[in-house]
Amino acid sequence: MLQIWALAGIPEITAGADLVQIIADAADGALVDGDILVVTSKIVSKAEGRTVPAADRDEAITAETVRVVASRTSETGRTTRIVENRLGIVAAAAGVDASNTPPGTVLLLPQDPDASARALATGLRELLGVQVGVIVSDTLGRAWREGQTDAAIGAGGVEVFDDLRGTTDAEGRPLTVTLPCVADELAAAADLVKGKAAQLPVAVVRGRADLVGEIDLPGARSIVRPAERDMFRLGADEAYDLGYAAGVEEVWDENGPGR
Repeated sequence: MLQIWALAGIPEITAGADLVQIIADAADGALVDGDILVVTSKIVSKAEGRTVPAADRDEAITAETVRVVASRTSETGRTTRIVENRLGIVAAAAGVDASNTPPGTVLLLPQDPDASARALATGLRELLGVQVGVIVSDTLGRAWREGQTDAAIGAGGVEVFDDLRGTTDAEGRPLTVTLPCVADELAAAADLVKGKAAQLPVAVVRGRADLVGEIDLPGARSIVRPAERDMFRLGADEAYDLGYAAGVEEVWDENGPGR
């Protein structure tokens, strides 16, 4: 049976805060072998001092951007940029957060979320004597679907995939491409109890001890699809503009201009 609950009593996090001790205190002896903690990236960033001065959030986004995937300006004049950031994550605004930060500042993602997750998992294992895993989560949008959900951007001591390739389904048919990203699934499930405004940044997932293992298991960086297998490296309009600029002619059909 899967159980998920949020840890109460996590205070406002400031630079230099000892997240291992804070989480251990909030857990109050409740953690057992096989538990997985899902930690909101915002408190990891705050503890690591990733709050930076930025009078203009757009400038901070530009600084964190490696590649622009798509950019759209709404009727209200607001521009949304979907970009690849330095971590390889494709997200709106490069993951730069201006909410719940002091005026004139923004919060960047952790420098290395996998390293952050491994440090937390190692610290909790040593302090509490229990074999736990840690997922660092952040909120992401999804192509083709409205809304957002939490996903794993860092992982330590926990499998990020449940590789079912080579097994069979209930009817005995071979599974050849089935690779559930359980780290993302757990991050999304944990967000149901953490919420977005409840000030509950840490959740415990119990019931998937099979996913907890060595600290140096492949982290969430392994979830990012390599460029050579990315079928959607650009937005539709950006891809068209790039092709048109290279001399590709529009194709006209009976319905008018096509792309």
